[in-house]
Amino acid sequence: MIDAWYPVGLISGLTREGRETLLMEQPITVRAGKTGKPEVVTADGRSLPIVERFGHVWTSLGTPEKDLFTIPEADHPERVLVDVGVVRVKCSPLRAVENFLDIAHFPFVHTDILGAEPHTEVEKYDVKIREEEDEVWATKVKFFQPQAAKSAEEGITTEYMYRVPSPTSSVLYKTCPPRPGEWDVICLFVQPLTETLCDVWPWMALFDEDTSMTDLIHFQQLIFLQDRSILENQIPARLPLDPGMETPTRADLTSIAYRRWLKQHGYTYGAELVAQ
Repeated sequence: MIDAWYPVGLISGLTREGRETLLMEQPITVRAGKTGKPEVVTADGRSLPIVERFGHVWTSLGTPEKDLFTIPEADHPERVLVDVGVVRVKCSPLRAVENFLDIAHFPFVHTDILGAEPHTEVEKYDVKIREEEDEVWATKVKFFQPQAAKSAEEGITTEYMYRVPSPTSSVLYKTCPPRPGEWDVICLFVQPLTETLCDVWPWMALFDEDTSMTDLIHFQQLIFLQDRSILENQIPARLPLDPGMETPTRADLTSIAYRRWLKQHGYTYGAELVAQ
């Protein structure tokens, strides 16, 4: 767990004074060094490893065995890269990721935007733990949405692919209204402050030549703020990994695979291991 990479700040927001924050309960400071490059140091002055990617500073309390995952779409020169900012949520970092993987709540939480009644059925889709990449993938996910993106002018049936490349990060590929055949990319990068408190850093790589950056950011913040009230009232606060603790439905196939994958890796920070 300490050997994983975690987001801890925006590259564009770095200052010499730095951002005081937590990573898995450990106080750290994220700042611009003398050369302007990011630095992350612990309270006792230890320098932590750094990766600069997707507009964020990533670090680890341990010694990661592999590089941070990549998103090839982030390098496309025509895409708009959107640093949405940060939202603090009183929930397990794993709960935040799992909620991002759930499409069944769209009509009820994101009404008339990402979903609407009576279009509530989740069609059959495929979920797999890809052993070679060591990632969870859900494909062939389809759902009717009144406004699939800020650029969408009318409701469409949106196709999704979900990817979990690390325990506290998720990548969503979805139908791109302005460019049929391409995918918009929406990510959730989660910084675990404690087991029941996290900072969530949404980030996007889109094809959108018409919408202002401010409107793109506000649209995504609106969506996530609608989720926050749900996340902060889930019981138990930690994500249950025991299959018997919650009753899944067909819509929960991705969540089931995610929890199984976490157990395979022994990733338990922010998890509930046994029924109370």
